Amino acid sequence: MQDTYIFREIPSQRPNTPILDRIDVPAQLRTLPEEDLPQLARELRAFLLWSVGQTGGHFGAGLGVLELTVALHYVFNTPEDRLVWDVGHQAYPHKILTGRREQMGSIRRKDGLAGFPKRAESEYDTFGVGHSSTSISAALGMAIAARMQNTGRKSIAVIGDGAMTAGMAFEALNHAGHLHADMLVILNDNDMSISRNVGGLSNYFAKLLASRTYNQVRDSSKKVLKSTPHLMALAKKTEEHFKGMIAPGTLFEELGFNYIGPIDGHDLPLLVETLENIRELDGPQFLHVVTTKGKGFAPAEADPIGYHAINKIEPVPPSKPEPVKPKQAKPKYANVFGQWLCDAAEQDERVVGITPAMCEGSDLLAFSERYPDRYFDVAIAEQHAVTLAAGLACDGAKPVVAIYSTFLQRGYDQLIHDVAIQDLDVLFAIDRAGLVGEDGPTHAGAFDISYLRCIPKMVVMTPSDENETRQLLHTGLQYHGPAAVRYPRGTGPGAEIQQALSALPLGKGRVVREGARVAILNFGTLLGSALEAADSLNATVADMRFVKPLDESLVLELAEQHDLLVTLEENVVAGGAGSAVTECLNKREVMLPVLQLGLPDRFVDHGKHGELLKECGLDPEGIRSAIASRIDRLGNAALTAIK
Repeated sequence: MQDTYIFREIPSQRPNTPILDRIDVPAQLRTLPEEDLPQLARELRAFLLWSVGQTGGHFGAGLGVLELTVALHYVFNTPEDRLVWDVGHQAYPHKILTGRREQMGSIRRKDGLAGFPKRAESEYDTFGVGHSSTSISAALGMAIAARMQNTGRKSIAVIGDGAMTAGMAFEALNHAGHLHADMLVILNDNDMSISRNVGGLSNYFAKLLASRTYNQVRDSSKKVLKSTPHLMALAKKTEEHFKGMIAPGTLFEELGFNYIGPIDGHDLPLLVETLENIRELDGPQFLHVVTTKGKGFAPAEADPIGYHAINKIEPVPPSKPEPVKPKQAKPKYANVFGQWLCDAAEQDERVVGITPAMCEGSDLLAFSERYPDRYFDVAIAEQHAVTLAAGLACDGAKPVVAIYSTFLQRGYDQLIHDVAIQDLDVLFAIDRAGLVGEDGPTHAGAFDISYLRCIPKMVVMTPSDENETRQLLHTGLQYHGPAAVRYPRGTGPGAEIQQALSALPLGKGRVVREGARVAILNFGTLLGSALEAADSLNATVADMRFVKPLDESLVLELAEQHDLLVTLEENVVAGGAGSAVTECLNKREVMLPVLQLGLPDRFVDHGKHGELLKECGLDPEGIRSAIASRIDRLGNAALTAIK
């Protein structure tokens, strides 16, 4: 039976966890008597609540798989047996049980633990994740390697029902069934989306289907009936009908898996018994567990979306300070997009909003409520989202795809083949462009300028503030062809937002500061840092707005008037906006030094956004220092553009 104890608040002090404190590695967990496991789970839940309260981070998903995590490490011989978590939001309990309990205070902080499984961090993190729907493919690869090496080790993939919507997951399932791979796929169903209610009957039949006796009879019958194909077909059909009556697993059976479930994912003894039975079975196994996101913490159970992740819980001061008039909160860039989309839809009935499961993150909630017939959440299916938009555009709609930069990478072929080649009116609102802070390299939008500007017919825009974002979104919507507007996570400088929608001149930048000798060509939201650096150098600053089409006349004008051009972008230097400027100069046979500032040629690890910008030399002091060093290397002699 599951633990019915419910926490109603996050502990303010480290809880007493005597059993958990003895567990530094799963091998120690496996020495515990089974009757101690429920108490261990309760202590683990208390510790998880406290530690995330101290640091902030992903929250609800870990609470939902806590019992499953304990059971997996108890039954399987990790890390020899390979445990692969999909996405990784749920991996905090896994990290606690695998030697990182006392490091949890550093999670998502610079030089601390990653928020997701990371191979370089622990041998128990068998596969680095962050994007969804990769676990089955990875675990299948590990299962094939185990077969080739004849090691006998097990491969287990844990995937959520949301991640199962991606085609990649089914491609992997189909291949695993075809190969009769020795692996286990666990479906963590926390939304009741593909299952009926879990009760005693389904739990009973799941235990039966996983039992050694049932599977021995099943295999023996196959051997006996092998010589009589007609009887074999009848027996198989009978089994399918039987399973179909008690379990929603027919699809997975057709893909070649032995389906077991659904079972209660919070019933620890049941999980242990079922997994012990499955461990002895050969071939592809599919276990369906039903869980509650945020399990054991009342506020998270009531609001699983709101408690997907939380901020650090700040301590209450001992004495109540004098009330301070709160500052008016600045809108996030996502809020600017969400309001713009509602306004655009009000003006144009052809406007359609599409998102791959990022309704709240992209601030599409208001749009979905106001225009439900024009709102499409396609779930975690980025490729489909892009081609759906292409189909809509073919017949006169104006689709807007709201997508994170890192996730658009998954729909890149569709962007080229289905949208750009056909020159279709699709606008990509690219959120989380640039570094994203604590989520690290798996979620960073470090490459979109590079991978977009090389596509013919693509318009690429880089607004510098909130109002520019609004107006450039409108510009992209009015443009006849594929267009993209990239903007970062979080808030901007607090620019006044003009409610009137005005399309800006296509491919035209603007000079925002006049200086001498050095011109900084800014692409995106580092404009404030550029201006601060320019003040100490008396440099010119141009807000370029467009990467493609590039304002070539402005580039040439600045080249004519200055000794050094500096390009600035929160994108990798390779193939980025700076590369577009140098290509322009080369095309016009203009020889002039160009300093390209952007993200380095490496994956930037997690930390606070400001910390990472400083590390990459993209804070005001880093920009000033890089320019000053370049000027020193060039010498004091005046340099002029050679044509």
